Amino acid sequence: MLPPVILSIAGSDCSGGAGIQADIKTISALGGYAASVITAVTAQNTVGVQAVFPLPDDIVRTQIKSVMDDLKPDAVKIGMVHNTSLVHVITECLKKYRPPFIVYDPVMISTSGRHLMTEDTIQTIQKELFPLCTLITPNLDEARLLYGSPIHTITDMQRAAQELSRQYNTSFLIKGGHLESDEMCDVFYHNPLPAAKTDASPACTLYAGPKIESHNLHGTGCTLSSAVATFLAYGNHPDEAIRQAKKYIGKAIECGKDLQIGYGNGPLWHFF
Repeated sequence: MLPPVILSIAGSDCSGGAGIQADIKTISALGGYAASVITAVTAQNTVGVQAVFPLPDDIVRTQIKSVMDDLKPDAVKIGMVHNTSLVHVITECLKKYRPPFIVYDPVMISTSGRHLMTEDTIQTIQKELFPLCTLITPNLDEARLLYGSPIHTITDMQRAAQELSRQYNTSFLIKGGHLESDEMCDVFYHNPLPAAKTDASPACTLYAGPKIESHNLHGTGCTLSSAVATFLAYGNHPDEAIRQAKKYIGKAIECGKDLQIGYGNGPLWHFF
């Protein structure tokens, strides 16, 4: 069986824990072939982001064309899209090449709560990029921003996932890592496909389990979204792709919790 080709369109993390580097590690660990398009060069490490330099639009467009024309990816994962013009470039290319699966991790708000995009860029993403995606994977802060209302409970997450899915006619996986609870719970909603029943919403699927205590969580969003893209590229149903990706990232967190790489929020261990 030939390995699936997964393209990551994201920013570069020179410390290797997140962004393109985390995506390539994840895809490779899961047996896929990783290609990459860099949207921005960042100077960052385990203690924070020191600088961001977006690449010129033409360079991003040419990178996408080079990969799409030759490698014909089975799935695309999208991470950092820093400005409105890059949104236009990426959506233009996605419409032209129509990859089978597109997973978007909307890197809009940092772990510390800092907004990483202008309001204009967010609106352009909502209008142009969201409708092209197979799955969108916001964290709680990003889901609150998109939903426009507070999200404090799992029931809130279900309502938000359902409303956002219907609004943009695509699937949403809201990540509950920042819920104030001893349990980790993500919520998946996909309007067109039936899913497991729950009390609050018959079309929501919950992925629950105990939280793994770790100070090394740098790149978890990147890792999860690229893992889902890889499992979709293998031909899995979205629900199964998410289940397998959750299992993988759980092990990557568990195996990385005792790593001593850097002085801050360290990386996962992708090659357990």
